[in-house]
Amino acid sequence: MGKDKKIFGLQKNVFSLGIVSLFNDFSAEMMYSVMPGFLTVVLGAPPVFVGFIEGFADALASTLKIYFGWFSDKIGKRKILAISGYTISVSTRWFLSLVGNFWQVFILRAIDRTGKGLRDSPRDALISESVFSNELGKSFGYHRAMDTVGATLGPLAAVILMPMIMNDYRLLFRISFVIGILAVLTFIFVKDVAGHTEMEKAVHPPFSFSLKEYSLEFKEYLLAVFIFGLGVMPVALLLLKSQEVGLNGFSMPLMYFVYNLSFVICAIPAGKLSDKIGEKKVLMFGFLAAIFSYLSLALFSNMLSVILGFIIFGIYSAMTDGVERALASRLVPANKLATGQGFLNAAVGFSSLLAGVIGGSIWTIVGSNMALIYGAVMMLMGLLTFIHLNRHVTRV
Repeated sequence: MGKDKKIFGLQKNVFSLGIVSLFNDFSAEMMYSVMPGFLTVVLGAPPVFVGFIEGFADALASTLKIYFGWFSDKIGKRKILAISGYTISVSTRWFLSLVGNFWQVFILRAIDRTGKGLRDSPRDALISESVFSNELGKSFGYHRAMDTVGATLGPLAAVILMPMIMNDYRLLFRISFVIGILAVLTFIFVKDVAGHTEMEKAVHPPFSFSLKEYSLEFKEYLLAVFIFGLGVMPVALLLLKSQEVGLNGFSMPLMYFVYNLSFVICAIPAGKLSDKIGEKKVLMFGFLAAIFSYLSLALFSNMLSVILGFIIFGIYSAMTDGVERALASRLVPANKLATGQGFLNAAVGFSSLLAGVIGGSIWTIVGSNMALIYGAVMMLMGLLTFIHLNRHVTRV
């Protein structure tokens, strides 16, 4: 596919993959926003099971992203793996409408995350290969923005639909499945970029979790992202802070909307800025924004500080979510694009899991302020590690 067929200033592949993510996240979040209620009320699952199933699912996806990234690089194919992953995930949404106990949900959730592990790294590599070097940041920024738009509209749709369908969870899951099909069908407009030569495929190294064949820059980058991620607690946990300052129960979806709106507005501009001044500088500002967000939430317990904290946290996500992927694309060889994205996704996924456990424990035992301060300290350590990259990296 040539890199000259643009839609709204974006390469055709990038634009189409953004629509794929919008439909998929709309579908997924519509369903998973009500899943805790379905598990506990309809299937009688204990609350601890809800946390366990999500932690296991995310860990599984993070591990598989490395393997399927390697496999994508080995065969030189992106689209077939990405579309297969989306198809697997979407199909589970129909079967979830048929389950009779929560262990069946666990199995289907594991299959769903297997699909995510299969698709994410090849998809991100395809985005990298579909654009010119000076479009990386903008392209990933757009993709993450569309992902977030879908993740915002999905729960909103669930809130509107549930009363209309008499709180029929299983019917909502079927509606989610139909919307998910649109994500798969959108792949009609996605084209594979010219892959590796047969010689490159033949000499591709065997699969390994080792990073020894990667540059020092990339290893330090993953370390910095992992350390920083140990302080980034799930947004769901941060939402509890809104209640502590006297806001009512409706403040949670409102604060979540504020966070997502900030993300969507800033994601593409942040990506364009990274194309102009370099990913490294934008990421540094993004990391600083997250630290200020946590400090605002921890040190100033009032409504304004909470709103400001979520706005700044949305800016952090906009300045890092897509830009991190763009920087990873620059730090790995062309024949390891998907594997590199897999390692990055795994670093983010596992650190997020640990942050949820550690931060959540501190929050429960000591209180929210100490948990947020812990998060800010870990973020600062990650930022300092990231600045260490300056010894090696000039452009980025």
